[in-house]
Amino acid sequence: MASAPRVTVGQHSLAGAHETNQDFHGAVLPAGSLLATKGIALALADGISTSSVGHLASQTAVGAFLEDYYATSEAWTVRRAAQRVLGATNAWLHGQTQRSEGRFDKDRGYVCTFSALILKGRDLHLLHVGDSRIYRLHPQALEQLTADHRVHHSASESYLARALGTGPRLEIDYRSWEAEAGELYLLATDGAYEHLDAAAIHAALARHPDDLDAAAAALVAQARAAGSRDDATLQLLRIDALPADDAPQAALRRESLALPPALKPRQVFEGFTIVRELQVSARSHVLLAVDAASGRQLVLKTPSVDLRDDTRYLDGFVLEEWVARRVDSPHVIKAWPGERRRQHLYVAMEYIEGQTLAQWMTDHPQPPLDIVRGIVEQIGHGLQALHGRDMLHRDLRPENLMIDRSGTVKLIDLASVHVAGLAESLGEPDAAPPPGTLQYLAPECLLGEPATPASDLFALAALSYQMFTGQLPYGLAASRVRTPQELRRLRYIPLRHLRPELPAWLDAVLARALDPRPAKRQEAISEFIYDLKNPAPHFQRTQRLPLAERDPVLFWKCVSLMSGMAVLGLLAFIASSR
Repeated sequence: MASAPRVTVGQHSLAGAHETNQDFHGAVLPAGSLLATKGIALALADGISTSSVGHLASQTAVGAFLEDYYATSEAWTVRRAAQRVLGATNAWLHGQTQRSEGRFDKDRGYVCTFSALILKGRDLHLLHVGDSRIYRLHPQALEQLTADHRVHHSASESYLARALGTGPRLEIDYRSWEAEAGELYLLATDGAYEHLDAAAIHAALARHPDDLDAAAAALVAQARAAGSRDDATLQLLRIDALPADDAPQAALRRESLALPPALKPRQVFEGFTIVRELQVSARSHVLLAVDAASGRQLVLKTPSVDLRDDTRYLDGFVLEEWVARRVDSPHVIKAWPGERRRQHLYVAMEYIEGQTLAQWMTDHPQPPLDIVRGIVEQIGHGLQALHGRDMLHRDLRPENLMIDRSGTVKLIDLASVHVAGLAESLGEPDAAPPPGTLQYLAPECLLGEPATPASDLFALAALSYQMFTGQLPYGLAASRVRTPQELRRLRYIPLRHLRPELPAWLDAVLARALDPRPAKRQEAISEFIYDLKNPAPHFQRTQRLPLAERDPVLFWKCVSLMSGMAVLGLLAFIASSR
């Protein structure tokens, strides 16, 4: 199999019985990293014939989509990137309509249909609004993959129910499926598809097997000969080859890089001088080094010797620096800014002078509320920076956080980050839990469910609880959950059992973020941070702890006193009854 998809594209458009062609179409077949992270895109649009600016709407829709889609974050999924771009285009078209004569008559506004097909990795993604169509060709039939967003009043009267530019908000159809080599897809406007069938398409392909542009032109001409008076546009996409299931990402290419040798202090390695070893684990070797060009200290990470034959591990290993280069936050570690050509496989990151959160907790066993709140807020901002790019951390723990000399908290280990946009093209859209520490892993992940932003929130809340108490909110019981029954038996240990001087509302805020059911937690990390600083009234209405929990010694003294008085009363009653 190929390491990247290979396709053949053909397209043609023919104006109808008027001077201006209201249709517009285009295709982008990128190379290199864009092919891996964004894929191949085809799009067409059909402006409404009653509008004198319909051609401008369709040209804007296709042109903006094919340009802006490839400018979105590489970490975004196809769906998120495409819908963001189309939402912006729809808002612009609707705004133009509101500033023109179309504000009184939508049939004269900046309105068009839109259909797009994107091949990324082994998957096809469809986006559609209006009544242009996308088909899959079969030996005897055309399979329509889109729905016509058109309302019919009668056999001769109908109107578009949905299209780009008709309103301030856009509802666009989306679906995806795994492609197969040899398949052929068609994108067409109504001026073409209303006069064509599978037999005509197969005949055109037989006449022009190696020139799909010629086949598309022949089909459009045939539609005109069959009576089409409207603008007719047709695009053909033939999938010639698909990448293997385990094909690596071009953006993370590592095949040409040699595995590094064992590095020792004072050794010169690819322009760096090794200073000392910082950490050795089962997964990597971490070293302090100095860049000869800048004189700056940095951290080099090399893959573990024991895992050098594990291709999935090596793909994840290079992902860490890739993520760090694309997330701009003071609370996320940065990648080494150098661009020297590499001969070996390694990760180069900024060096942070300070201490891990694990060491900080050892030094501060019972920190005050304001200090912990400030640390949690910084960690939350780092996680938000990842979530904003469709990334999940999935391995939040005290050893993966650093507090530098100025008090800034940073996420320092990104090796387990799940990047939705990259996983999508590998056919792995779900964020499975990574190997590693289970104490901070959300219970739903232990049941085999994919990680979500709510899972990172659970880990953050567990860290918050541990900073206050030195213990975990469910003890070790949460890490042992493997069945729904065990999940239901989990019991949160109230914070004030261990720190009774802390406010009652804090317990309520943490208990919500640590709920075993993801839907019961705060909706986002920003809400959790807000609750820690501005607790809502329903948190402050938390019941006061009973005396037995606030002061057990006093409670049992009172119990003993009352028991003694009851005994004395009983003795007195017996004596008087004699």
